[in-house]
Amino acid sequence: MAESQQQTIINLHNSGVPPDVIARQLDISRNEVDRVITDAEKSTKPPEPPSLASFYLDAVVDLDKAIKRAQERVWKALKVESRFDLSTEETQEILSKLAKTKVMLVILHIDLVGSTRLSSTLPADRLAAIVQAFTQEMSITITAYGGYVLKYVGDAILAFFLANDDKYLPCINAVNCARSMIKIVRAGINPILNQYDYPEINVRVGIDLGENVVVQYGWDTHRVDGKKLQIPHYDILGYTINIATKMTTLAKPDQIVIGQMVYDVLDDRQKSTFHPLVISPEVWSYMSDYSQGIYRLYGTA
Repeated sequence: MAESQQQTIINLHNSGVPPDVIARQLDISRNEVDRVITDAEKSTKPPEPPSLASFYLDAVVDLDKAIKRAQERVWKALKVESRFDLSTEETQEILSKLAKTKVMLVILHIDLVGSTRLSSTLPADRLAAIVQAFTQEMSITITAYGGYVLKYVGDAILAFFLANDDKYLPCINAVNCARSMIKIVRAGINPILNQYDYPEINVRVGIDLGENVVVQYGWDTHRVDGKKLQIPHYDILGYTINIATKMTTLAKPDQIVIGQMVYDVLDDRQKSTFHPLVISPEVWSYMSDYSQGIYRLYGTA
């Protein structure tokens, strides 16, 4: 059996595909699949390195360089062509290892403000180029801070940071990631839009911490060596996503809103940059076991 096919079997197995399904899709015997899996499990593997989210990453992210590269990519997207070549494959690999388990995650939701104004002002191709450029720059920033892009929903991005072993670092990385994203929009994307007399864009960010369940929703279809393969598609189920998404709608343009669980684990310096949000119970009435009352929200100035 070719080495490439063996690796395909291992990848499918690690993604949660049953051996009999692998055998059927690759048109080989179940015994061959079992042998490859057994040999792979026998081989010694070095321990996986810790998640980037378990390190303080703001000190190593070069924001000035990130802004400059954002300007170059956005300029090229508007001048030449819009390209979006990022993949969520790594996200799916992470989630496959956590399937059917509860996991503590920091959820980050970022939303583009004023997309309705953009859609009514710009041609469809220009609007698509701007949204793609925005999405790509925000995704790159999320990855730089140890996060994973879960999905794209229109002009919004949903991401997560692993927080099982430690809550402080993932929370601080998510908050610093949000701050950097706002700076990249202001100093990296908007100056290029100004050159074309296009409207500037703003963002809103919601961040919360909580327990979630990783579940499989259907299958993704891929072609490998001319054969159609089905890979499990994983997603996250939990109230934290709903809360973070709702929090984002309460933020002002270029504001970060965090939940009480995130605020409580931040250090005093970070806490000083947030203030409690006074919100009508008709708008925000989420009751939390954590706070034993209405779940408090905090926002940047």
